[in-house]
Amino acid sequence: MSRIFLINHKPIQIVIISLITCYSIEFFQLYQAEWIIALRKTLFGRYVLGQGFLWTDLAAYTFGVVFAFITEKIILKKLHV
Repeated sequence: MSRIFLINHKPIQIVIISLITCYSIEFFQLYQAEWIIALRKTLFGRYVLGQGFLWTDLAAYTFGVVFAFITEKIILKKLHV
């Protein structure tokens, strides 16, 4: 998603921004104040903030971002040859 809005940035910058965003949202799920628990019970809150912290989500985010980075590098290499 970051690549759509930050088209002029270097791919490695997009990787860093994407991982920081994903990791921040995931670690934010550890915060359990009443108001945010109530927000997470809404459809919007569930989709944006998630339900709970999982280490496996961090691995999935990392895999997805790295996969997109490698795919972009391969596609750009073929387009510029």
